[in-house]
Amino acid sequence: MPEIYSSALIGFNSLPDEGFVRLPVVAALWTCSRGTVWRWVKEGRIPAPYKLSPRTTAWRAGELRAALAKIERD
Repeated sequence: MPEIYSSALIGFNSLPDEGFVRLPVVAALWTCSRGTVWRWVKEGRIPAPYKLSPRTTAWRAGELRAALAKIERD
């Protein structure tokens, strides 16, 4: 796994479900590129992010955990 992915994941499991994470963490969780994250959001494979400010987009950790758990169940 590239180092950028592993460093982005540090502390993810300790975040509360209401905590927010940015694009590098989402890409690391799904081990894909940033472009793939956006494509999969559009397709509904990854939950949609929240627009926190005009230049800040983030995902809720709990929603990402739920999506990953669903993949594991399927």
